[in-house]
Amino acid sequence: MKTFLAPPLTLLLTLLLTLLFTCSAAQAQTPANNPMPDGSRDLYIGLGAITQPVYQGGNARRVRALPLLQLEWSNGVFVSGMSAGMHLSQQPTLEYGPLLSVQTRRGVDGTGEAIDGIGQQTVPGVMQPTSQRGAASGGDGLQGMDPIKARLQAGAFVNYDVTPTLRLTNSVLYGAGKWHDGLVWNLAVQHTAADITAHHRLSWSAGATLVNNRYNASFFGVGGSEATSSGHRPYAPGGGVQDVYLGARWNWALAPGWLLVSGARVTRLQGDARHSPLVQRPTNVSVSSGLAYRF
Repeated sequence: MKTFLAPPLTLLLTLLLTLLFTCSAAQAQTPANNPMPDGSRDLYIGLGAITQPVYQGGNARRVRALPLLQLEWSNGVFVSGMSAGMHLSQQPTLEYGPLLSVQTRRGVDGTGEAIDGIGQQTVPGVMQPTSQRGAASGGDGLQGMDPIKARLQAGAFVNYDVTPTLRLTNSVLYGAGKWHDGLVWNLAVQHTAADITAHHRLSWSAGATLVNNRYNASFFGVGGSEATSSGHRPYAPGGGVQDVYLGARWNWALAPGWLLVSGARVTRLQGDARHSPLVQRPTNVSVSSGLAYRF
Protein backbone atom coordinates (compact mmCIF):
# COMPACT_ATOMS: atom_id res chain seq x y z
CA MET A 1 0.00 0.00 0.00
CA LYS A 2 1.32 3.43 -0.96
CA THR A 3 1.48 6.31 1.48
CA PHE A 4 1.58 10.02 0.81
CA LEU A 5 4.40 11.36 2.98
CA ALA A 6 3.76 10.52 6.64
CA PRO A 7 3.46 11.44 9.44
CA PRO A 8 0.63 13.95 8.80
CA LEU A 9 2.16 16.83 10.83
CA THR A 10 5.45 16.56 8.97
CA LEU A 11 3.56 16.51 5.69
CA LEU A 12 1.52 19.56 6.68
CA LEU A 13 4.61 21.57 7.54
CA THR A 14 6.32 20.51 4.32
CA LEU A 15 3.36 21.56 2.21
CA LEU A 16 3.03 24.90 4.01
CA LEU A 17 6.70 25.67 3.34
CA THR A 18 6.23 24.63 -0.28
CA LEU A 19 3.29 27.00 -0.56
CA LEU A 20 5.31 29.94 0.73
CA PHE A 21 8.32 29.33 -1.51
CA THR A 22 6.53 28.43 -4.74
CA CYS A 23 3.96 31.22 -4.60
CA SER A 24 1.01 29.15 -5.82
CA ALA A 25 -2.62 29.41 -4.53
CA ALA A 26 -5.93 28.05 -3.21
CA GLN A 27 -8.58 26.08 -5.04
CA ALA A 28 -10.64 26.30 -1.87
CA GLN A 29 -12.56 29.46 -2.48
CA THR A 30 -10.36 32.47 -1.78
CA PRO A 31 -11.61 35.67 -3.40
CA ALA A 32 -9.04 38.10 -4.77
CA ASN A 33 -7.73 40.61 -2.26
CA ASN A 34 -9.14 43.79 -3.77
CA PRO A 35 -8.15 47.01 -1.94
CA MET A 36 -11.14 48.37 -0.04
CA PRO A 37 -11.62 51.57 2.01
CA ASP A 38 -10.88 51.09 5.70
CA GLY A 39 -13.90 49.88 7.64
CA SER A 40 -15.81 48.77 4.52
CA ARG A 41 -17.15 45.40 3.49
CA ASP A 42 -18.44 43.70 0.33
CA LEU A 43 -21.32 41.21 0.59
CA TYR A 44 -22.97 38.93 -1.99
CA ILE A 45 -25.97 36.74 -1.09
CA GLY A 46 -27.91 34.62 -3.53
CA LEU A 47 -29.56 31.34 -4.44
CA GLY A 48 -29.14 28.94 -7.32
CA ALA A 49 -29.31 25.28 -8.28
CA ILE A 50 -26.71 22.59 -8.91
CA THR A 51 -26.79 19.15 -10.49
CA GLN A 52 -24.01 16.66 -9.74
CA PRO A 53 -23.42 13.07 -8.54
CA VAL A 54 -24.84 11.98 -5.19
CA TYR A 55 -21.24 11.44 -4.03
CA GLN A 56 -17.84 11.64 -5.69
CA GLY A 57 -17.57 8.54 -7.84
CA GLY A 58 -21.30 7.78 -7.68
CA ASN A 59 -23.43 7.00 -10.71
CA ALA A 60 -26.70 8.64 -9.63
CA ARG A 61 -27.24 12.38 -9.96
CA ARG A 62 -29.21 14.89 -7.92
CA VAL A 63 -30.49 18.44 -8.39
CA ARG A 64 -30.71 20.68 -5.33
CA ALA A 65 -30.86 24.30 -4.23
CA LEU A 66 -27.48 26.00 -3.81
CA PRO A 67 -27.17 29.03 -1.49
CA LEU A 68 -24.52 31.59 -2.47
CA LEU A 69 -22.48 33.62 0.01
CA GLN A 70 -19.38 35.78 -0.26
CA LEU A 71 -18.32 38.40 2.28
CA GLU A 72 -15.08 40.40 2.45
CA TRP A 73 -13.86 43.03 4.88
CA SER A 74 -11.25 45.74 4.31
CA ASN A 75 -8.94 44.09 6.88
CA GLY A 76 -8.54 41.06 4.58
CA VAL A 77 -10.93 38.66 6.31
CA PHE A 78 -13.29 36.82 3.95
CA VAL A 79 -16.02 34.18 3.93
CA SER A 80 -16.72 32.41 0.63
CA GLY A 81 -19.08 29.46 0.55
CA MET A 82 -17.85 26.88 3.06
CA SER A 83 -14.43 28.54 3.45
CA ALA A 84 -13.08 31.45 5.48
CA GLY A 85 -9.65 33.02 5.73
CA MET A 86 -7.60 36.18 5.80
CA HIS A 87 -5.37 37.90 3.23
CA LEU A 88 -2.04 38.82 4.85
CA SER A 89 0.00 40.00 1.88
CA GLN A 90 0.25 43.67 0.89
CA GLN A 91 1.55 42.86 -2.61
CA PRO A 92 -0.98 43.15 -5.46
CA THR A 93 0.18 39.99 -7.28
CA LEU A 94 0.76 37.76 -4.22
CA GLU A 95 -1.88 36.59 -1.75
CA TYR A 96 -1.44 34.27 1.21
CA GLY A 97 -2.93 33.60 4.61
CA PRO A 98 -4.68 31.11 6.89
CA LEU A 99 -7.67 29.16 5.62
CA LEU A 100 -10.54 27.29 7.28
CA SER A 101 -13.00 25.09 5.41
CA VAL A 102 -15.89 22.79 6.35
CA GLN A 103 -15.87 19.26 4.96
CA THR A 104 -19.53 18.27 4.60
CA ARG A 105 -20.96 15.05 6.02
CA ARG A 106 -21.19 11.92 3.87
CA GLY A 107 -23.71 9.24 4.76
CA VAL A 108 -25.37 6.35 2.95
CA ASP A 109 -27.59 8.96 1.27
CA GLY A 110 -24.67 10.85 -0.24
CA THR A 111 -22.74 14.00 0.53
CA GLY A 112 -24.32 16.69 2.71
CA GLU A 113 -25.56 20.11 1.66
CA ALA A 114 -23.19 23.06 1.39
CA ILE A 115 -22.91 26.72 0.37
CA ASP A 116 -21.08 28.03 -2.70
CA GLY A 117 -19.24 31.29 -3.22
CA ILE A 118 -19.26 33.46 -6.34
CA GLY A 119 -15.60 32.96 -7.26
CA GLN A 120 -14.14 31.21 -10.30
CA GLN A 121 -14.55 27.68 -8.96
CA THR A 122 -17.51 25.51 -8.07
CA VAL A 123 -17.40 23.53 -4.86
CA PRO A 124 -16.77 19.83 -5.59
CA GLY A 125 -18.68 17.08 -3.85
CA VAL A 126 -21.47 19.03 -2.13
CA MET A 127 -25.01 17.67 -2.37
CA GLN A 128 -28.29 17.70 -0.49
CA PRO A 129 -28.93 14.53 1.54
CA THR A 130 -31.91 12.40 0.50
CA SER A 131 -34.02 9.79 2.16
CA GLN A 132 -33.02 6.14 2.25
CA ARG A 133 -35.55 5.49 -0.51
CA GLY A 134 -33.81 8.02 -2.74
CA ALA A 135 -30.39 6.64 -1.88
CA ALA A 136 -31.39 3.10 -2.79
CA SER A 137 -32.38 4.25 -6.26
CA GLY A 138 -28.88 5.42 -7.16
CA GLY A 139 -26.62 6.08 -4.18
CA ASP A 140 -26.53 2.42 -3.15
CA GLY A 141 -22.75 2.35 -3.55
CA LEU A 142 -22.58 3.69 0.03
CA GLN A 143 -25.09 1.29 1.59
CA GLY A 144 -23.46 -0.40 4.58
CA MET A 145 -20.61 2.12 4.75
CA ASP A 146 -19.90 4.05 7.95
CA PRO A 147 -20.92 7.72 7.82
CA ILE A 148 -18.24 10.41 7.70
CA LYS A 149 -19.11 13.33 9.95
CA ALA A 150 -18.68 16.98 8.98
CA ARG A 151 -15.18 18.22 9.85
CA LEU A 152 -13.51 21.59 10.24
CA GLN A 153 -10.28 21.71 8.23
CA ALA A 154 -7.46 24.19 8.82
CA GLY A 155 -4.55 25.19 6.61
CA ALA A 156 -3.26 27.95 4.37
CA PHE A 157 -3.47 29.37 0.86
CA VAL A 158 -1.11 31.25 -1.44
CA ASN A 159 -2.16 32.90 -4.73
CA TYR A 160 0.19 34.27 -7.36
CA ASP A 161 -0.85 36.30 -10.41
CA VAL A 162 1.51 35.46 -13.25
CA THR A 163 -0.25 38.00 -15.49
CA PRO A 164 -3.38 40.12 -15.00
CA THR A 165 -5.44 37.22 -16.40
CA LEU A 166 -3.44 34.13 -15.31
CA ARG A 167 -3.29 32.94 -11.70
CA LEU A 168 -1.52 29.97 -10.06
CA THR A 169 -3.42 28.60 -7.09
CA ASN A 170 -3.01 26.04 -4.31
CA SER A 171 -4.18 25.39 -0.78
CA VAL A 172 -3.48 22.82 1.89
CA LEU A 173 -6.10 21.74 4.44
CA TYR A 174 -5.82 19.22 7.29
CA GLY A 175 -8.46 17.57 9.48
CA ALA A 176 -10.85 15.83 7.05
CA GLY A 177 -12.19 12.29 7.09
CA LYS A 178 -13.27 9.75 9.68
CA TRP A 179 -10.24 10.23 11.92
CA HIS A 180 -9.65 14.02 11.61
CA ASP A 181 -6.28 13.42 9.92
CA GLY A 182 -7.06 13.61 6.22
CA LEU A 183 -4.91 16.06 4.28
CA VAL A 184 -5.88 17.68 0.97
CA TRP A 185 -3.60 19.70 -1.31
CA ASN A 186 -5.34 21.50 -4.19
CA LEU A 187 -3.32 22.95 -7.09
CA ALA A 188 -4.73 24.78 -10.10
CA VAL A 189 -4.21 27.37 -12.80
CA GLN A 190 -6.97 29.89 -13.51
CA HIS A 191 -7.41 32.08 -16.55
CA THR A 192 -9.84 34.98 -16.73
CA ALA A 193 -10.69 36.04 -20.26
CA ALA A 194 -11.09 39.68 -21.13
CA ASP A 195 -14.66 40.86 -20.74
CA ILE A 196 -16.75 39.39 -23.56
CA THR A 197 -18.91 42.49 -23.36
CA ALA A 198 -19.35 45.16 -20.75
CA HIS A 199 -21.52 42.80 -18.67
CA HIS A 200 -20.05 39.33 -19.29
CA ARG A 201 -16.87 37.66 -18.03
CA LEU A 202 -15.68 34.12 -18.73
CA SER A 203 -13.00 32.20 -16.80
CA TRP A 204 -11.65 28.66 -16.81
CA SER A 205 -9.50 26.57 -14.49
CA ALA A 206 -7.59 23.29 -14.51
CA GLY A 207 -6.14 21.55 -11.50
CA ALA A 208 -5.45 18.46 -9.42
CA THR A 209 -6.17 17.25 -5.89
CA LEU A 210 -3.49 15.40 -3.89
CA VAL A 211 -4.37 13.63 -0.64
CA ASN A 212 -2.70 11.52 2.03
CA ASN A 213 -3.57 7.87 2.58
CA ARG A 214 -5.84 8.69 5.56
CA TYR A 215 -8.03 10.92 3.41
CA ASN A 216 -8.36 8.29 0.69
CA ALA A 217 -9.03 5.60 3.29
CA SER A 218 -11.93 7.67 4.66
CA PHE A 219 -13.67 8.43 1.36
CA PHE A 220 -12.61 5.53 -0.89
CA GLY A 221 -11.51 2.77 1.48
CA VAL A 222 -13.57 -0.18 2.73
CA GLY A 223 -12.78 -1.51 6.22
CA GLY A 224 -13.34 -5.06 7.45
CA SER A 225 -16.68 -4.38 9.16
CA GLU A 226 -17.81 -2.21 6.23
CA ALA A 227 -17.01 -5.03 3.81
CA THR A 228 -19.29 -7.31 5.80
CA SER A 229 -22.19 -4.84 5.96
CA SER A 230 -21.86 -3.39 2.45
CA GLY A 231 -20.84 -6.39 0.37
CA HIS A 232 -17.84 -4.51 -1.08
CA ARG A 233 -14.44 -6.14 -1.00
CA PRO A 234 -12.01 -4.75 1.62
CA TYR A 235 -9.92 -1.95 0.15
CA ALA A 236 -7.07 0.11 1.65
CA PRO A 237 -6.05 2.89 -0.76
CA GLY A 238 -2.83 4.84 -0.49
CA GLY A 239 -2.30 8.55 -1.04
CA GLY A 240 -1.33 10.52 -4.11
CA VAL A 241 -3.25 12.27 -6.88
CA GLN A 242 -6.94 11.77 -6.15
CA ASP A 243 -8.40 13.61 -9.15
CA VAL A 244 -7.83 16.11 -11.94
CA TYR A 245 -10.41 18.59 -13.19
CA LEU A 246 -11.41 21.23 -15.74
CA GLY A 247 -13.85 24.00 -14.87
CA ALA A 248 -15.46 27.08 -16.40
CA ARG A 249 -17.32 30.04 -14.91
CA TRP A 250 -19.50 32.68 -16.57
CA ASN A 251 -20.48 35.85 -14.69
CA TRP A 252 -23.21 38.07 -16.12
CA ALA A 253 -23.84 41.47 -14.53
CA LEU A 254 -27.57 41.79 -15.12
CA ALA A 255 -27.93 45.17 -13.42
CA PRO A 256 -26.13 47.23 -10.76
CA GLY A 257 -25.94 44.92 -7.76
CA TRP A 258 -27.28 41.79 -9.52
CA LEU A 259 -24.99 39.02 -10.78
CA LEU A 260 -25.84 35.75 -12.54
CA VAL A 261 -23.13 33.16 -11.83
CA SER A 262 -22.99 29.93 -13.85
CA GLY A 263 -20.37 27.20 -13.82
CA ALA A 264 -19.48 23.71 -15.01
CA ARG A 265 -16.84 21.26 -13.80
CA VAL A 266 -15.56 17.89 -15.04
CA THR A 267 -13.58 15.81 -12.52
CA ARG A 268 -11.76 12.55 -13.25
CA LEU A 269 -10.70 10.30 -10.36
CA GLN A 270 -7.12 9.02 -10.42
CA GLY A 271 -4.90 6.42 -8.79
CA ASP A 272 -6.13 4.42 -5.81
CA ALA A 273 -9.32 6.49 -5.57
CA ARG A 274 -10.21 5.53 -9.14
CA HIS A 275 -9.92 1.79 -8.35
CA SER A 276 -12.07 1.89 -5.19
CA PRO A 277 -15.04 -0.53 -5.14
CA LEU A 278 -17.19 2.47 -4.13
CA VAL A 279 -16.57 4.18 -7.47
CA GLN A 280 -19.34 3.56 -10.00
CA ARG A 281 -18.38 6.35 -12.42
CA PRO A 282 -14.82 7.79 -12.34
CA THR A 283 -15.75 10.92 -14.32
CA ASN A 284 -18.07 13.34 -12.51
CA VAL A 285 -19.76 16.39 -14.03
CA SER A 286 -21.39 19.23 -12.10
CA VAL A 287 -23.32 22.22 -13.48
CA SER A 288 -24.62 25.14 -11.44
CA SER A 289 -26.24 28.54 -11.88
CA GLY A 290 -27.42 31.12 -9.39
CA LEU A 291 -28.45 34.74 -8.91
CA ALA A 292 -26.63 36.88 -6.32
CA TYR A 293 -27.24 40.41 -5.03
CA ARG A 294 -24.46 42.71 -3.88
CA PHE A 295 -25.17 44.65 -0.68
